[in-house]
Amino acid sequence: MTRGMVRVGVSGWRYAPWRGVFYPPKLRQADELAYVASRLPTVEINGTFYSLQSPASFSSWYAATPRDFVFSVKGPRYVTHILRLKDFERPLFNFLASGLFNLGAKLGPVLWQFPPNLRFNVDRFEAFMAALPHDTSAALATARRRDSRMTGRARLAIDAPRLMRHAMEVRNDTFLDPRFIGLLRRYRIALVVADTGGKWPSPMDVTADFLYLRLHGATELYKSRYSEAMLRKWAQWIAEWRAGGQPGDAMRVIEEDPPRQARDVYCYFDNTDKLHAPANAQRLQALVNGVATAEERAA
Repeated sequence: MTRGMVRVGVSGWRYAPWRGVFYPPKLRQADELAYVASRLPTVEINGTFYSLQSPASFSSWYAATPRDFVFSVKGPRYVTHILRLKDFERPLFNFLASGLFNLGAKLGPVLWQFPPNLRFNVDRFEAFMAALPHDTSAALATARRRDSRMTGRARLAIDAPRLMRHAMEVRNDTFLDPRFIGLLRRYRIALVVADTGGKWPSPMDVTADFLYLRLHGATELYKSRYSEAMLRKWAQWIAEWRAGGQPGDAMRVIEEDPPRQARDVYCYFDNTDKLHAPANAQRLQALVNGVATAEERAA
């Protein structure tokens, strides 16, 4: 059976409590990303959420990681939380121009996370989805429309035409709407499967050719660890998704399944406060390749 690629990592890597615990004592902060990349195949860049980064930063992250490493990049909160998708065009252009292309083949999905008080608006979300580029050539054309203030702070060249993927994380019950799922599927955008310890809705509809998981905490947001039993449950769900299926106990907004196909899975642990993310990520990565789907077990 054909399966997609599974990459499990952590959200961010610069956390003081990790130093001397996950990170070896006296490890230079400049070497922390390389240390993460020696143990996990992917990381989610979250500094891009708070402010535009520089092309030099993206280049340094590229240089610090192995050839087959992948970065997911979190879209700016200025677009999602402050503008709330109103007049998003120029900030989107600036974000795409800020240095993402320096990641080359290591550029993975772009994550767009929306605040809990943002309600689903069909027109606003469709306009935003339609503007998102799905390959680096289209992204470059979009980035060329950046603000003049980006002069000298932009990267406006690509090494090759490459696929670009997008994922959306929502935190409001109004998104439990078949119209939202339909838009995601139309524009080939993944619905983030987010575990927030029950704080926010967690639909698991498959809407793209890949899955994007964010595990924020089993019972307490950003803190609680995942037990071995919980990790094995997630590994089983991932096995079904990567083989093109859908877990029978997954909560969905609509029952209709998309066409069956192998799907890549990106999974990031964000339960960082009590140092659980690195250990949980390493354990889940070790589990996923050894887990069979329900069909395989029945064969």
